[in-house]
Amino acid sequence: MAEQKSDDLFGCLPDEIFCRIISFLPSETALETSFLSRRWRGLWNLASVQQSTVDGIATEVTEFLAGFDKLDPLRRPRRLQLHFGKGSVLVATIAANNKLKVEFSTGEQEVPGHFDWHLQLSHQNGVHHFCPSTFFVKTLHLKSVGFLTNASVSSMVSRFQFLESLKIIECYGLQSLHVESSPKLISLTILDCPHLESLHLKSSKLQSFRYRGKLPRISPEYHFNLADAMLDFRQGLGTDGFVASEFDATLLTIKNAQVVTLCRWTFESLIWPSVLPLKGTFQFYKLKELWWIDYSESEEGYKADALISFLKLCPALERLFITIDPKSYCEPSTNTFLKKATKHTELGHLKVVKLEGFVNQEDEFNLLKRIRELVTVEPLIISALDENCGNLLTSTPSPKHAQMCL
Repeated sequence: MAEQKSDDLFGCLPDEIFCRIISFLPSETALETSFLSRRWRGLWNLASVQQSTVDGIATEVTEFLAGFDKLDPLRRPRRLQLHFGKGSVLVATIAANNKLKVEFSTGEQEVPGHFDWHLQLSHQNGVHHFCPSTFFVKTLHLKSVGFLTNASVSSMVSRFQFLESLKIIECYGLQSLHVESSPKLISLTILDCPHLESLHLKSSKLQSFRYRGKLPRISPEYHFNLADAMLDFRQGLGTDGFVASEFDATLLTIKNAQVVTLCRWTFESLIWPSVLPLKGTFQFYKLKELWWIDYSESEEGYKADALISFLKLCPALERLFITIDPKSYCEPSTNTFLKKATKHTELGHLKVVKLEGFVNQEDEFNLLKRIRELVTVEPLIISALDENCGNLLTSTPSPKHAQMCL
């Protein structure tokens, strides 16, 4: 009803007046006008439809961005729909906070061609390709880049000299990825690239690294200290012949992280063999939030040894989220996990423990009993099996990495 009244009040006005009104609003407030009515929403969804070739992608997107004015955001469309090849389409969308989303789609469903991708982000002394513009890409989302388009995308990305955050999603056929960036890049996210086997990182200032998919060989060329690390490798290994020592460089990057997502098998097979000889001297001193993705042996029940061993390395932990995923990859455990106390065995800051995916309360009870042996405080316990849990809390806490999307 409110939407109808809004349309009645402004329905007789031309689009130019609407755009003029929005131009006087701060950018954050201007975007909120899209919720007023269908008429306002339509202004934000207008697209510039163009025809080009694969080789012309970088130039077309550059010109699209150069024509955008943050002070008058609706003077030109915020969305580019670029048709190229046989039924292939690129959709580029300008979003708030200097964000650009670029998504590819193909008209024909084909088996993706495998490809290697070298992304060289602009350095400070690089050539400036942009025309004068008030919009500079700081956050870039790339979805469904493929065999035919990766070279053009590389050319486009090399022009974004202010890029701070890069997200790569669902790039089928991508086997090897080399990311070479300036110190400006502080966040890298890679989600659901099922064929990726090798990831080379030449970046010295990364603070956030989030990965979901099969574990590739990760090669950091420089050391960097991550504050935020999502290592969701529940799909298992992405390449054969992987040995634990190959993960050591990645392990060092997460040592000082504050937020970590980790799979049980990754700890058992790749981290514990390196940590065990250090006899408790290796600690995740700054870790405050852990999302632990586990599996349960159906016949023998849940085994908590790996989790407890990891918790003993996390003296500052405040929030613990444990998810049992029956589809999670697992390897036969050959490690004898440390049962005796290590240098730091007490969790004096643990505030929340949330359990999800457990099939029976006995497994939960046994796990919580072992956790309580480590804590010096009484944390809030949240269980999906507890029918009263939903009545006690209007909204339960969730892992920071639980929702990852474009």
